[in-house]
Amino acid sequence: MVNRYFAHGATEQVLIRCCTYETTMENQQMDILTKVLEQSAKLVEEKVDAQISKLNDMDEDDLERLKEKRLEALKKAQKQKQDWLSKGHGEYREISSEKDFFPEVKDTKNVVCHFYRNSTFRCKILDKHLAILAKKHVETKFIKLNAEKAPFLSERLRIKVIPTLALVVDGKTKDYVVGFGDLGNTDEFSTEMLEWRLGCADVINYSGNLMEPPTSSHKSGTKFTKLEKKTIRGRGYESDSDSDD
Repeated sequence: MVNRYFAHGATEQVLIRCCTYETTMENQQMDILTKVLEQSAKLVEEKVDAQISKLNDMDEDDLERLKEKRLEALKKAQKQKQDWLSKGHGEYREISSEKDFFPEVKDTKNVVCHFYRNSTFRCKILDKHLAILAKKHVETKFIKLNAEKAPFLSERLRIKVIPTLALVVDGKTKDYVVGFGDLGNTDEFSTEMLEWRLGCADVINYSGNLMEPPTSSHKSGTKFTKLEKKTIRGRGYESDSDSDD
């Protein structure tokens, strides 16, 4: 009987010590986190103070030189934009054949090419989003190509699912967006979701957080990907679109 009471008391002491230890560890972690945040805030404050101090120390000549540098940067950016526009950037357009693909990507750093088919409904969904992004991201060329008119290129780039986006950087295919699997697996994905996915491939200048996709609420009854077999000129292709039934 005595041993039972002793064992029960010992167990309580162990539990108390464990709780005390956990509380102490949590407090230490909070202290460490607080110190890190304080140090980060201090560094940011010091950096801002240094920039303000630097501006205060500038005379009229320094300010004039700074103004000239910014003006030069603006002129350079405008010239670059005009160069992109002259090469077909800034609009989402169709190229007529696979022969046109190579000249389009040859002198352009970033290209998004949509391999589509008229009978695939999801291609029209992509068209809508790509038209918006083409105007927003002038640094990238956005084009589309009918896969039925590009058998050689489709085979060379291993296009097996329609729609597929081929993401080309410096003349080489760097990545693919196949169907809607990377876009939330739904027809109702947002333009921001596609923009994030292209940013992950570094084919556009993306300013958001690449570590996680943008949050978006989906309506009830969302349709998910269902693959069905199709054929283009005798070769098997998969269509990333819902069945008609």
